Amino acid sequence: MTSQSYKFHLLLHSAHLLEERLRSRLSPLGVQPRQARALDALGRMGQASQVELAREFGLSAASMSTMTSRLLAAGLIERKVDERELRTNVLTLSTRGQSLLQKIYHEWQEIDREIGEGLGIEGAERLHSLAFQLRNALGGFTPGDKDL
Repeated sequence: MTSQSYKFHLLLHSAHLLEERLRSRLSPLGVQPRQARALDALGRMGQASQVELAREFGLSAASMSTMTSRLLAAGLIERKVDERELRTNVLTLSTRGQSLLQKIYHEWQEIDREIGEGLGIEGAERLHSLAFQLRNALGGFTPGDKDL
Protein backbone atom coordinates (compact mmCIF):
# COMPACT_ATOMS: atom_id res chain seq x y z
CA MET A 1 0.00 0.00 0.00
CA THR A 2 1.41 3.36 -0.98
CA SER A 3 1.26 6.45 1.16
CA GLN A 4 -1.02 9.15 -0.19
CA SER A 5 -0.52 12.84 0.35
CA TYR A 6 -3.50 14.52 1.94
CA LYS A 7 -2.97 18.23 1.40
CA PHE A 8 -5.33 19.36 4.17
CA HIS A 9 -3.24 17.46 6.72
CA LEU A 10 -0.50 20.11 6.67
CA LEU A 11 -3.08 22.80 7.37
CA LEU A 12 -4.62 20.72 10.16
CA HIS A 13 -1.22 20.02 11.69
CA SER A 14 -0.20 23.70 11.46
CA ALA A 15 -3.47 24.76 13.12
CA HIS A 16 -2.87 22.26 15.91
CA LEU A 17 0.68 23.55 16.49
CA LEU A 18 -0.55 27.15 16.55
CA GLU A 19 -3.35 26.29 18.98
CA GLU A 20 -0.86 24.59 21.30
CA ARG A 21 1.41 27.66 21.22
CA LEU A 22 -1.59 29.85 21.94
CA ARG A 23 -2.71 27.55 24.77
CA SER A 24 0.75 27.87 26.30
CA ARG A 25 0.68 31.67 26.01
CA LEU A 26 -2.84 31.95 27.46
CA SER A 27 -2.26 29.50 30.30
CA PRO A 28 -0.72 32.11 32.64
CA LEU A 29 -3.86 34.22 32.05
CA GLY A 30 -6.07 31.33 33.19
CA VAL A 31 -8.03 30.92 29.94
CA GLN A 32 -8.15 28.42 27.09
CA PRO A 33 -8.14 29.44 23.40
CA ARG A 34 -11.88 28.85 22.94
CA GLN A 35 -12.68 30.77 26.12
CA ALA A 36 -10.60 33.65 24.78
CA ARG A 37 -12.67 33.60 21.58
CA ALA A 38 -15.88 33.72 23.64
CA LEU A 39 -14.57 36.72 25.59
CA ASP A 40 -13.67 38.42 22.32
CA ALA A 41 -17.17 37.79 20.94
CA LEU A 42 -18.79 39.22 24.07
CA GLY A 43 -16.47 42.20 23.88
CA ARG A 44 -17.62 42.94 20.33
CA MET A 45 -21.29 42.06 20.89
CA GLY A 46 -21.63 43.93 24.18
CA GLN A 47 -24.03 41.32 25.51
CA ALA A 48 -25.49 38.02 24.38
CA SER A 49 -27.60 35.23 25.75
CA GLN A 50 -26.02 31.84 26.23
CA VAL A 51 -28.20 30.54 23.39
CA GLU A 52 -26.96 33.30 21.06
CA LEU A 53 -23.34 32.51 21.90
CA ALA A 54 -23.87 28.79 21.32
CA ARG A 55 -25.41 29.57 17.91
CA GLU A 56 -22.58 31.96 16.95
CA PHE A 57 -19.94 29.36 17.79
CA GLY A 58 -21.83 26.38 16.42
CA LEU A 59 -21.71 24.68 19.83
CA SER A 60 -24.30 22.67 21.68
CA ALA A 61 -26.15 24.39 24.51
CA ALA A 62 -24.44 22.00 26.95
CA SER A 63 -20.94 22.88 25.71
CA MET A 64 -21.65 26.60 25.87
CA SER A 65 -23.17 26.17 29.34
CA THR A 66 -19.97 24.52 30.56
CA MET A 67 -17.83 27.30 29.09
CA THR A 68 -19.96 30.13 30.44
CA SER A 69 -20.13 28.50 33.87
CA ARG A 70 -16.34 28.48 34.02
CA LEU A 71 -16.09 32.08 32.81
CA LEU A 72 -18.71 33.16 35.39
CA ALA A 73 -16.87 31.31 38.18
CA ALA A 74 -13.61 33.00 37.14
CA GLY A 75 -15.31 36.40 37.32
CA LEU A 76 -14.61 37.14 33.65
CA ILE A 77 -18.25 37.51 32.63
CA GLU A 78 -21.45 38.49 34.40
CA ARG A 79 -25.04 37.36 33.99
CA LYS A 80 -27.84 39.89 34.20
CA VAL A 81 -31.47 40.26 33.19
CA ASP A 82 -31.93 41.55 29.64
CA GLU A 83 -33.46 45.02 29.86
CA ARG A 84 -35.38 44.41 26.60
CA GLU A 85 -36.69 40.94 27.51
CA LEU A 86 -37.06 40.53 31.27
CA ARG A 87 -37.45 36.75 31.04
CA THR A 88 -34.02 36.40 29.42
CA ASN A 89 -30.56 36.51 30.98
CA VAL A 90 -27.66 37.96 29.04
CA LEU A 91 -23.94 37.65 29.51
CA THR A 92 -21.53 40.59 29.48
CA LEU A 93 -17.84 41.01 30.13
CA SER A 94 -16.99 41.92 33.70
CA THR A 95 -14.42 44.63 34.38
CA ARG A 96 -11.91 41.84 34.98
CA GLY A 97 -12.90 40.22 31.67
CA GLN A 98 -12.43 43.49 29.80
CA SER A 99 -8.98 43.89 31.29
CA LEU A 100 -8.06 40.29 30.47
CA LEU A 101 -9.28 40.71 26.90
CA GLN A 102 -6.55 43.29 26.29
CA LYS A 103 -3.95 40.74 27.44
CA ILE A 104 -5.52 38.12 25.18
CA TYR A 105 -5.26 40.50 22.22
CA HIS A 106 -1.58 40.98 23.04
CA GLU A 107 -1.01 37.21 22.96
CA TRP A 108 -2.91 36.93 19.66
CA GLN A 109 -0.62 39.63 18.23
CA GLU A 110 2.38 37.63 19.39
CA ILE A 111 1.12 34.55 17.54
CA ASP A 112 0.61 36.72 14.43
CA ARG A 113 4.19 37.96 14.87
CA GLU A 114 5.49 34.38 15.05
CA ILE A 115 3.62 33.54 11.85
CA GLY A 116 5.17 36.61 10.22
CA GLU A 117 8.63 35.49 11.34
CA GLY A 118 8.04 32.01 9.96
CA LEU A 119 6.55 33.02 6.62
CA GLY A 120 7.71 36.59 6.11
CA ILE A 121 5.29 39.51 6.01
CA GLU A 122 4.00 38.79 2.49
CA GLY A 123 3.60 35.08 3.21
CA ALA A 124 1.74 35.81 6.44
CA GLU A 125 -0.59 38.21 4.60
CA ARG A 126 -1.24 35.60 1.89
CA LEU A 127 -1.94 32.97 4.55
CA HIS A 128 -4.36 35.31 6.32
CA SER A 129 -6.18 36.06 3.08
CA LEU A 130 -6.44 32.39 2.11
CA ALA A 131 -7.51 31.34 5.62
CA PHE A 132 -10.22 34.03 5.56
CA GLN A 133 -11.45 32.80 2.17
CA LEU A 134 -11.39 29.15 3.27
CA ARG A 135 -13.22 29.83 6.52
CA ASN A 136 -15.93 31.74 4.67
CA ALA A 137 -16.19 29.12 1.92
CA LEU A 138 -16.74 26.48 4.61
CA GLY A 139 -19.58 28.54 6.12
CA GLY A 140 -17.61 30.05 9.01
CA PHE A 141 -17.76 33.60 10.27
CA THR A 142 -16.55 35.70 13.15
CA PRO A 143 -18.93 35.13 16.06
CA GLY A 144 -20.91 38.29 16.63
CA ASP A 145 -20.28 39.69 13.17
CA LYS A 146 -21.00 37.62 10.08
CA ASP A 147 -19.37 40.31 7.88
CA LEU A 148 -15.85 39.99 9.34
